[in-house]
Amino acid sequence: MLRLMRVVLAAAAGGALLLGCAQQEVVEPTVIEQPPVVAPTPIAEPEPTPRVDSEGNPLDPAGRPLGRTFYFELDQARLSERDLRVLAMHADYLRDFSNRQVTIEGHCDERGTREYNLALGERRAQAVQRYLTSAGVRPSQVETVSYGEERPQDAGHDERAWARNRRAELIYR
Repeated sequence: MLRLMRVVLAAAAGGALLLGCAQQEVVEPTVIEQPPVVAPTPIAEPEPTPRVDSEGNPLDPAGRPLGRTFYFELDQARLSERDLRVLAMHADYLRDFSNRQVTIEGHCDERGTREYNLALGERRAQAVQRYLTSAGVRPSQVETVSYGEERPQDAGHDERAWARNRRAELIYR
C-alpha cells in the first residue's frame, strides 16, 4: 500500500507539474528573414565631355575658344600662371581626344640674330610642350617648330609690336 501511495503521489505531483507547465504558453522564437547585405553599386559619374566648336577645337567652360597664343617677356621662355591655367584646359582636351595632335610654333621679335631667335623660339615651343606632356598628353600628340623672327604677328618695329611677336602658338591638326 505504501508503494501504491507513492505511485499515486508521484502521479499527482507529475500531473500538477504538467498542469503548471500547460498553463505557460511556449513561445517559439520568431526568425525574421533579413535580406543579404549587399554593398551598394556606385553610380558612375559620366565623364565630362570637353566642349568643342564646330571644327572640334577646344572651348573654355564659358564656351569661348581657348587661347592658343602664349606671350613671353624679352629673352624669356617662361610661361605665366595664366598661361598654365589655359594650357591645363588644352591638356585635358588632348588627353580626352587622343586622336588630336598639336603643333607648337615658337616665335620671336626681330631683335637678335637669326640663329639666336630660332633657338629662343624653340625654347618657347618646348616650354609649352613640356607642360602638356607633364600634364599627361602623349608626346606623340605634340610637335614643335621654331620660326624665330620669320613670321611676325605684328609687322611694326616698336615695343608693342615686339611684345606681340614674342610668342608660342598652338595649331591643332
